[in-house]
This record gives sequence, structure tokens and C-alpha cells, in this order.
Amino acid sequence: MNHEIKPEITVAELVILHPRLRLRLEQLGIDYCCGGKKPVKQAAEEAGLQWAAVESELLAVLAAQPDTVSKDWNTASLSALIDHIVETHHAFTKEQLPRLHGLLSNVQNAHGAQHGEMLSQLDRAYSAIRSELESHLMKEEQILFPLIKATEVFVTGGEKRPVSHCGSVANPIQQMEAEHDDAGNELAVMRKLTDGYQLPAGACPTFAALYEGLAALEADLHEHIHLENNILFPKAIEQEKSMNA
Repeated sequence: MNHEIKPEITVAELVILHPRLRLRLEQLGIDYCCGGKKPVKQAAEEAGLQWAAVESELLAVLAAQPDTVSKDWNTASLSALIDHIVETHHAFTKEQLPRLHGLLSNVQNAHGAQHGEMLSQLDRAYSAIRSELESHLMKEEQILFPLIKATEVFVTGGEKRPVSHCGSVANPIQQMEAEHDDAGNELAVMRKLTDGYQLPAGACPTFAALYEGLAALEADLHEHIHLENNILFPKAIEQEKSMNA
């Protein structure tokens, strides 16, 4: 099958169309979650890459891998997508945040003499993203997601119109997207501090577990934010418009 990647397609649209490109985009340093609204050619150039080379690599991935994916979340109901986000990404984040805090504390105790300044900066960045994520997940689960689900029930034939205490659904969505941007900034800070999670000389197994865990958290958050920013949130706003029409 011959594929084409138009330079004006946004990164988000590209990933929705071809989810298997996520990994290669991450490897290239092209943001498809918080920065997903940019045209892919522009995003590549802002990452310091030549568009022709990026296009060639992406097309190679498309040619080498099948088009089928396990689940097309762009066609799923919003309730099903929300359940997937909560059961998969929220659950993973809640599990990993305290675990990584413990690993970071142990690494600071063991390697503070050699890497104290870097580890102190990493601790500050990690503490910031942990605090924000814990609050963020709670707000989504208790306020935004129930509102989106209730609206979907109403527009698909339910009799009870949902009552929103935050005005339009666009208001909490705007706040969630701003918090996604903050999380993305902290992820970038941690990746820079750790030189892309490259272990220093003399690193112990706990140090390796910390870096592996932080990299896994980053990858999961990229997928998590992509599903919300690029699929769930735009559809929720359109759903509310149809309810009010």
C-alpha cells in the first residue's frame, strides 16, 4: 500500500490516522501530544530536523508495519475512551508516582555525593509533576469525565440533561490542557537533566530502575495526553454543541 504524508497535516491528525508512528515521532523528538496542533513539517523543522528526512523515515515505518491497530479510539464512544484512559493511563500513573518517588529518594541517598546537584534539580522537577498530576487526575475523574459521560448519555437518548457547575465543558478542558502543557514542560526538564535518561558511570541497579521508570512514565503520559488533547477533548466540545443546538 502506498502512503502519503502531507506536510500540512497536523502531528495529532497524523498520529490519529497512523498510531504506529508514535514511537518514531518520540524517537525523533517530535511532540504529538501537547504540540500536536502543529503541521508535521513545521514540528519537524522546529525540532531541528529536515522535513524530507523525517518524511522518509515515517514512510518507511508505514511501509514496514501493517495498518491494523488493536483499537481505534477515534471511532470509540467517549465513555469507552474515558474508561480506557482511567483504567490504563490513570491507573499506571497512580501506581508509578509513589514508586518513582521512593526510587529517587534512594538514589539521592546513595549517589548524592557524586551527582547531588543534578539529583536535586531532578527531585524538584519530579515533585512538581507529581503534585500536579495527582491533582489533575482527581479533577478529571471527579468533574470533567462524569460531565462528558453524562452528556453522551443525554445526546444518545437519555432523558436527563446533565447539569454543569463549570459552565461549558470547554472551561475545564482549557484548564486540563494548560496542565498538560505544564506536565510536558516538566518532562522535558527531566529528560534534559538526565541527558535523555543516560545512566552515569557507576550507576547502581536502583539508579537504572529510576531512569527506566521515568522514561516509561514519560512515554505513557505522551500517549495519555494525546488521547485527551487530540481525540477526547475536541469530541467532547462538539458533543456539547450538538446537545445545545
